[in-house]
Amino acid sequence: MKSQVRHYRGNEASVTFDAPRCIHAEVCVRGLPQVFDTSRRPWILPDEGDPKRLERVVLGCPTGALRMAPPTDRKIEKGAAAAATILPEEPRKKNSASITPDGPYYVRGNLEIEETPGAEVVKDTRVAFCRCGHSENKPLCDESHARVGFRCEAAVTPGSEPAPIADETAPVRFTPFPNGPLAFRGPLTISGRGGARVTLDQGKLCRCGHSKNRPLCDGSHREAGFRAP
Repeated sequence: MKSQVRHYRGNEASVTFDAPRCIHAEVCVRGLPQVFDTSRRPWILPDEGDPKRLERVVLGCPTGALRMAPPTDRKIEKGAAAAATILPEEPRKKNSASITPDGPYYVRGNLEIEETPGAEVVKDTRVAFCRCGHSENKPLCDESHARVGFRCEAAVTPGSEPAPIADETAPVRFTPFPNGPLAFRGPLTISGRGGARVTLDQGKLCRCGHSKNRPLCDGSHREAGFRAP
């Protein structure tokens, strides 16, 4: 997973921005336009907003591109690139995945990610997983769905009744399979169109957009010739 973190420093609070994760959901520019303004440089000025409001807006970023960081000394130039200390973030008590029409899976909670099967586990609290198969930052979304004209509704059709979940607060681990689905093991509540939802403790999310049992994989990626690391 690519990472390019910049540190935007303020006297009351600081913010980090990981550019490859940003897919322009615009939560930040709508929530605090005086802090987040893409028409200027630096485009983030943390001291232009109330720190508590700033934190709420940053936590609203669905991809995790924005994070809170400790305030720094006034002598350090705002917007300067530097290694940043990111403040710990409390995950949501229950893991959730929201399906966006023609877009990614927005996932929040106590997350563990393997970039490939058996790879080092990366812990996170907010991510957007690619659902179109074209991202160059797999398994994360990089907004390629818009570029390629990806079309896939936000359906949740779980089929059979899921088994009871022993501990819905446990972590969930995601592992993308080459040319196949995004497998998960651990409690995950998946939400889609019209408020439909299902909670599972393991499963495989479709990454090719062809499954007839979306969001779960039904093997359609093989017939579709889906290719993704």
